[in-house]
Amino acid sequence: MDCQTRDLVCKALHQLGLEGSAASTVESLIEGPFRIAFILIAAMVLCKIGSRLAVRGVTRLGRTTPLAEKSARAEQRAATLAGVAASTLRVAIWTVAILLIAGEVGLNLGPLLAGAGIVGLALAFGAQSLVKDFVSGFFILAEDQYGVGDLITVGAVQGNVEEVNLRVTTIRANDGTVWFVPNGDIRMVGNAAKDWAKAVVDIVVPKGADLALAIAAITNEVDTLAADEAWAEALTEKPQVLGVETMGTEGVTVRVEVKTAPGNRARVARELRTRIGARLYREGIASRQDWRVESPVPGSPDAAPSPPSPPEPPLPPLPLG
Repeated sequence: MDCQTRDLVCKALHQLGLEGSAASTVESLIEGPFRIAFILIAAMVLCKIGSRLAVRGVTRLGRTTPLAEKSARAEQRAATLAGVAASTLRVAIWTVAILLIAGEVGLNLGPLLAGAGIVGLALAFGAQSLVKDFVSGFFILAEDQYGVGDLITVGAVQGNVEEVNLRVTTIRANDGTVWFVPNGDIRMVGNAAKDWAKAVVDIVVPKGADLALAIAAITNEVDTLAADEAWAEALTEKPQVLGVETMGTEGVTVRVEVKTAPGNRARVARELRTRIGARLYREGIASRQDWRVESPVPGSPDAAPSPPSPPEPPLPPLPLG
């Protein structure tokens, strides 16, 4: 209570006929609740202002990251981060307010703060990894490194993200295994579903085949796929026949590349292999034994399909008579 307020209270008490110890007692009874009420009001105001600042901070952060995209995923991430920041700020404000109120009611805060400091120090040592997980998870969400449904690679684990929160990322591997990866342990992550992907297909033209005819057939089949409306949403650019990639004892390797929408790399690569392989077989450029379309990535889940079976020969006509 400031000097002017104290003088007003003293004058009011004197007019009521209270002086000396009685006036001091009444003054203390009025001053204590007044300070407590002021602390509570200040805490509520700071919480309200802090929540707004947290939302603005997350919005400003989103302007410099992919979080700014207008999508349900971006809005959900912004709401999550704003809620976490606002909750943390409210806890800090009310903790300080409770300590100040405890001091106003006459509690000795020295032993309490000393005990809380020891307990906090013990928890800090024991929860280092937990704090690391939460901090890493906050930046994963803020920077939109990956989200639910994305195909990511974390160390030796590759799969689709099923859940991501501040503490742990849940990944469903290609074989169905569910991996729970603490965010603090993620030092490097690869996201195959970010913005766009690229399907790379290597076609082995058998040794002795007409290379020019093979490249023309491959180019024509690639153009046919690009003009197919059923694949328009999966392709972001027209497929490109880059030409000869390598030459070996088995033949000449021709490479085809195409940018695809996120999550469509594997199916586009399979379709290219199927169409190009069947076209080379029909054109007589590659026999069934030589028919071969490979992925440049060993162990890729989108492995080359089996070559088409040759048509069955017609049955001989039945003898008459």
